[in-house]
Amino acid sequence: MVIDFKQRTTVTLAEVAAAAGVGESTVSRVLRNHGSFSPKARERVLDAVERLGYVPNRIAGTLASAGSRLVAFVIPSLTNIVFPDVLRGAGGVLEENHYQAVFSVTDYDSEREETLVSAMLAWRPTAVMLAGFEHTEGTLKILRASGCRVVELLDTDGTAADLAVGFSNRQAGRASAEFLLRRGYRRLGYVGHDLDLDTRAGKRFTGFCEALNLAGSRLAGREIRAGASSVESGRAGLKQLLEKAPGLDAVYFSNDDMALGGYFHCLSNGIAVPADLALFGHNGLDIGQAIPQPLASIRTPRVATGKLAAELVINEAPPQVADLGFELIEGATA
Repeated sequence: MVIDFKQRTTVTLAEVAAAAGVGESTVSRVLRNHGSFSPKARERVLDAVERLGYVPNRIAGTLASAGSRLVAFVIPSLTNIVFPDVLRGAGGVLEENHYQAVFSVTDYDSEREETLVSAMLAWRPTAVMLAGFEHTEGTLKILRASGCRVVELLDTDGTAADLAVGFSNRQAGRASAEFLLRRGYRRLGYVGHDLDLDTRAGKRFTGFCEALNLAGSRLAGREIRAGASSVESGRAGLKQLLEKAPGLDAVYFSNDDMALGGYFHCLSNGIAVPADLALFGHNGLDIGQAIPQPLASIRTPRVATGKLAAELVINEAPPQVADLGFELIEGATA
């Protein structure tokens, strides 16, 4: 049997109400699970919804009320587990409070972020959540004009537009360098992805170099890879770095994905970790802790960031910056 969708008509709220034998306002209260209605009325409404295949018109609901139950996330990537973790933390809180999360992906493109934020705002969300503080002036302008809450995630090194939840990337970079220096490493290199696009990685790199300078040291070599971070990019990046700067005794990576690639390069080429070369990552991902030699890394509060961000929005918190800090994992690779 082939269904001709062009011939189908949308089931209306009035039709559900007629099928259930109740008023439209009762149907609305039942579907929003808000307000007064009897258990019998609820049962009849839900039965009618199921029989008729009714789908609530959320846009109409938004326009009819002072605000929506939507929270929009405009994030840089879904290939990096960092951002799904943030969504997971926020999603549970939002669901418990009958909010709906929607998201779009920028691929670290600030102009695309502006376009997507504009598109999301057309749905009149309660809040828009973005990564970091670096946005185009156009993005900031439309956010200010929207009247909705703005939450900037995973960074505290900057001026918040409204709410910010995360940690200091600059301090994380400094802590990484200080740890390696305390362990006696002196010829340090860096492997990372595009620092102009991933501004939080750029801040970590800046903090790392600042700590080296304070200790009277300097970076002995670096390899910046085009495009997004990945295990393969980290593997190729370490190979290139060691060819350009032989004799390194430790390498700092922009994140754990890249560091895992570096670890695999070492395994494939007989480079003993950490005896010949120490490796240090960022984010403290589970996979990095599951390898035979757990990565030395910084564990970031990704799930907690999403959870607190959602709570601040739902509780109508005043503008603030919440620094959740980070944890240094000594691991076995440094």
